[in-house]
Amino acid sequence: MHGTEKAIHHPASDGHFCTCALPPTKYMAPLPYFSPKILSEPQSGPVGMVLEGSSEALCPPPSLELRPSCNKTQPSPPLGCSSQPHDGVFSEDKEPVKYGELIVLGHNGSLSNGDKGRRRSRLALYKRPKANGVKPDVIHNVSTPLVSKALSNKSQHSISYTLSRSHSVIVEYTHDTNTDMFQIGRSTESMIDFVVTDTAGSGSGQGGGDGAAGEGGNGGQSAQSTISRYACRIMCERSAPYTARIYAAGFDSSKNIFLGERAAKWRTSDGLMDGLTTNGVLVMHPAGEFVSEPSPGVWREISVCGNVFALRETRSAQQRGKLVRKVENESNTLQDGSLIDLCGATLLWRTPAGLRHTPTLKQLESLRQELNAARPQCPVGFNTLAFPSLAQREIVDKKQPWVYMNCGHVHGYHNWGYRKEKGPAGPGGTAPASTGERECPMCRRVGPYVPLWLGCEGGLYLDAGPPTHAFCPCGHVCSEKTVMGWSQIPLPHGTHAFHAACPFCGTWLTGEQGHVKLIFQGPVD
Repeated sequence: MHGTEKAIHHPASDGHFCTCALPPTKYMAPLPYFSPKILSEPQSGPVGMVLEGSSEALCPPPSLELRPSCNKTQPSPPLGCSSQPHDGVFSEDKEPVKYGELIVLGHNGSLSNGDKGRRRSRLALYKRPKANGVKPDVIHNVSTPLVSKALSNKSQHSISYTLSRSHSVIVEYTHDTNTDMFQIGRSTESMIDFVVTDTAGSGSGQGGGDGAAGEGGNGGQSAQSTISRYACRIMCERSAPYTARIYAAGFDSSKNIFLGERAAKWRTSDGLMDGLTTNGVLVMHPAGEFVSEPSPGVWREISVCGNVFALRETRSAQQRGKLVRKVENESNTLQDGSLIDLCGATLLWRTPAGLRHTPTLKQLESLRQELNAARPQCPVGFNTLAFPSLAQREIVDKKQPWVYMNCGHVHGYHNWGYRKEKGPAGPGGTAPASTGERECPMCRRVGPYVPLWLGCEGGLYLDAGPPTHAFCPCGHVCSEKTVMGWSQIPLPHGTHAFHAACPFCGTWLTGEQGHVKLIFQGPVD
């Protein structure tokens, strides 16, 4: 045996231990730098966990070593300690290594109540001062009633698979000096680096449109949230090219992951374990370069061990999808433009290279000032229009430009032209409800009439081009390439539906293209 095995022993009622054996085999883990082995040497004594009703056809050895050697005297550094802040960890170097950034769709630059600590709309992942990654180490077969005792070691990360009332499998994890781990979920406990709450798409698309649900009361969490408290974890290699990989489920405060009897789980062909979370973690990689050739890929589900599967029939079905053969674009490796759906919120992964093509907040402000410097005018009232400041995203300004969505003609606000039921309106203050449609006085086309808002989240842009187009029907303005790219991407909704949506507010896109080119009228002088 390589290394010193750390096993917990509990004698069975009959005093026997499970001693079934398997031939030596390789563990094909999703981590390329990890090449573990199954312990196949005969044991001289009772070194494994107790397994009731075991047989050679059913279970592997009571303890399987998943790597050639390990130093188990060094416990994993705790998550959430003061030396590892959650807002992105900076080393002592002048230029810290950034792995990438996670951006929650539907939040136009910040949460409605503001970004606070780990609860925010965007999080940068930096190289930690000390590695806190983990990797599989040893498998134990144990009687289910003894699982709680087997998991009593608070310094040991582990995953527990409950196969039946009498049979469970525990996979112990050991410290990995080559990776950093970041955990994402709804829980506000300290081990979660990025706290994510449900994002509800805005029906009208008015105002800032970040569409956050359940941010007041109950610690900022929705009472009926479908996001897991410990949704997923991202492992980043600490050496170039700093590859980031995603895995379903995160470790709780006891450093454990529990997959109950009803969760989708299975024994792999090599005798190891894998499983899916209740509502699943879906990932879609772009088919091409996200910034140069934006086109959607295929939505897949990621397992607890990082394997890739076709989608289940419904989001929480117990029957897993078909295993996807590992190819270049079908893996758990994140790339620029990868989307991560947690059943209630969708996250976008941007790499440092990809972010260099996006506008900064300063550049967005310059674009806003350039638009206003052109002095666009209402073609009917001849009053000068102006986009409000980026910080003003909830109150409609008197000078704010409005657009007829079916044609793109930009006007100032006016309270006439209704073709259907009328809705309350006013020249300022809170935006009127979008009930009924208006007739454009320029081309007589009838359609929605909404205020225009600049997209404030630069990470959602595909380039730094001029803001010439708007999403339909919400009116968020950005570059042509950005609207073209996002209008092609189907985002998960509910248990099995997909629909393109505005990335700035989450509103479902309407119309033939989901966006419109804006037609401004310059000053008459």
